[in-house]
Amino acid sequence: MLYDIGTVFWRDWVVLKRRLPKFILSRMVAPMLYLVAFGWGLGRNIQVGSGSYIDFLVPGIMALNSMNISYNSLTPLCTERVYHRSIGEYIIAPVSPSSFIIGKILAAVLRGLISSAIILALALAFGANIHINLGFLMVLVLNCVVFAEVGFLAALSMDSFEELSQVNTYILLPMSFLCGTFFTTATLPDIIRIFIDILPLTHTSYLLRGIAMENPVAWGSVAVLVIYAIIGFILDHRAYNNQLK
Repeated sequence: MLYDIGTVFWRDWVVLKRRLPKFILSRMVAPMLYLVAFGWGLGRNIQVGSGSYIDFLVPGIMALNSMNISYNSLTPLCTERVYHRSIGEYIIAPVSPSSFIIGKILAAVLRGLISSAIILALALAFGANIHINLGFLMVLVLNCVVFAEVGFLAALSMDSFEELSQVNTYILLPMSFLCGTFFTTATLPDIIRIFIDILPLTHTSYLLRGIAMENPVAWGSVAVLVIYAIIGFILDHRAYNNQLK
């Protein structure tokens, strides 16, 4: 199984390696805009607790960016399934569904981590002061896993790019702005905050920000992300098995 996972992962790594310079440069644009607009512009005179707004902002941007990159890393499977009709090559290959799913998810996690490393380097250059440790990295990985599973499920369930764009419009976009990435959810009305607190990106933002500010780890939020990851894998497995019929 490990060999099969490695094979699926290696295929995606070879593709990424050939495009790595373009990938890195393209992933620098949005974070720089966020840091300039919100960190230097809007947040220059804002204090959040005992730190600056940019220290508050960077973990949220990393949560947001890792969500988008991990999700979008697996949506091309929709093209392979609907337009190229090449998904059958994976299905008839002597690779188990679990190995294929895990390999694809790990490749998406790698993309998310590379993009997060770019943001961290830019943030430090912008003067951010955040604490990074193994727990911070593990939360990022968990966030990438959750949204890579969402991307996999969408790619194998949707039949067009128009349907995929609806996931971005109705799910990812609202989470991008409401899940504690740019401001604390404590300021939201109670009825909205209750719903927002259920979403995975809220827990990722909360965890990353807490670790970056050297606060105790919120294990309840870790448990929520783990539950999302388990449910996501089950749904991905079911979606892949539907392709076998």
